[in-house]
Amino acid sequence: MSNPPTASRGLKLAGLILALIASGIVIAGISSRHSHDASVKAWTDQQAIPTVSIHPPAQSDQGGSLILPGRFEAYARAPIYARVSGYLKSWKADIGTRVKSGQLLAEIETPDLDQELLQAKADLASAQANVALAETTAKRWQEMLKTQSIARQAVDEKVGDLQSKQAIVKAAEANVNRLLALKSFARIVAPFDGSVTARNTDTGALINAGSSSATVLPLFEVSNTRKLRLYINVPQNYVGQIRTGDKARFTVPEAAGEAFEATIQSTSGAINASSGTTLVQLLVDNAAGRFLPGGFANVNLLFNDAVARLSIPASALIFDQNGLKVATVGKDRKVTLKTITIARDLGKQLEVQSGLTSTDMVVENPPDGLNDGDQVNIAMRAAAEK
Repeated sequence: MSNPPTASRGLKLAGLILALIASGIVIAGISSRHSHDASVKAWTDQQAIPTVSIHPPAQSDQGGSLILPGRFEAYARAPIYARVSGYLKSWKADIGTRVKSGQLLAEIETPDLDQELLQAKADLASAQANVALAETTAKRWQEMLKTQSIARQAVDEKVGDLQSKQAIVKAAEANVNRLLALKSFARIVAPFDGSVTARNTDTGALINAGSSSATVLPLFEVSNTRKLRLYINVPQNYVGQIRTGDKARFTVPEAAGEAFEATIQSTSGAINASSGTTLVQLLVDNAAGRFLPGGFANVNLLFNDAVARLSIPASALIFDQNGLKVATVGKDRKVTLKTITIARDLGKQLEVQSGLTSTDMVVENPPDGLNDGDQVNIAMRAAAEK
């Protein structure tokens, strides 16, 4: 008679155990789902923080160099125009000819000028004859004045006529000398030792005097190419390091692998407002004739800076309306944007003049929208290197 209550108690106990197990399963599921949700949220929040690579600025070599394009110009260059009109009788020197100062380059036939000169000489002879007659007449009238046979007024008139005719002689002599000076320009000569770099005329060509017209080409161009001037435009940041007498090295395309030396001779002493550069003139010895006026050269200026500059990759730059900036990361992994000044652009690398220190950790490729105070993750490779 005691079995039914015992069986009932067993069933109740089994049901309680099953209920506890079910409750445990439900609680475990809820707890697991909550933990998973928290994990997903943490992972999502972590992924929202950008991961960046950071490096300290590199130390550039002290001094360094600056490579700039330059152009050769003749040390002295003279375009030679005609001073008299006529026809080219002959020319004596072609392009490339070495000439000495005063050497004949060409002769011009001047038939019009020759006739003017003949007329001027005739006018001079006539004026001289008139002076001789006026002088004789004046002397006679002065002798007659001594005998009181004529009035002094008449004598003064004769003397004044003599002086007038003497002035006419001087004017005629000046005109003859002027035409003779012009005639001397019919012989075109070299103004200095050098070489003929241009010839724009030929035998029989009509020659017009002067060079006022922009369309008139010089008959010849003589250049002194034994020395050359090499011109470069140096940015304002480096003007203070340019010193007269310093040496520079340059290369030219036609002599690959060779380097040559030039001497800084002078600067323009002013900054070009449109380019922000100053013109620097270097002197090149060209006695061997290896370099040509108008040619291109790459000039390497060597500087002796007291302090080495910092360099960063060009990809680290951030451009906005406030200028150039870079992003740096502190120990708290928060971003600080710093405004910098570029000293020199080397392509993939930039030399920084101000705004950074050697201990700053610079973000190599900052993502878009990075702002001051943003939290970032640091790439493992960069962190390991740090």
